[in-house]
Amino acid sequence: MTLRIHLLVSCILVSLTTGCSSAEWVHPTRPKDQFTLDYNKCQADAMRDPKLQQGIQLLSIQATERCVQKLGWRLVEKD
Repeated sequence: MTLRIHLLVSCILVSLTTGCSSAEWVHPTRPKDQFTLDYNKCQADAMRDPKLQQGIQLLSIQATERCVQKLGWRLVEKD
C-alpha cells in the first residue's frame, strides 16, 4: 500500500513539474543530452543519503536539483 502511494505521489509531482512548466535545463558548455546523465548521477548520489531514503520524494528531487545546479546546469524559461 505504501509503495502505491509513493508511486502515485511521484507521478503527480512529475506531471506537475513537467506539465505546467515551460522551462528547460541549460548548461553553458555541455550539450543538452548530457543533462540526463548528470541528473541520473545526482539522483543516484541523493538516494545514497539515508535521510532521503525515508520516502519523501520532494526532498529527493530538491537534493537532485541542487546537485545538478552545482554541476553548472540552470533552469531557464523557454522563449
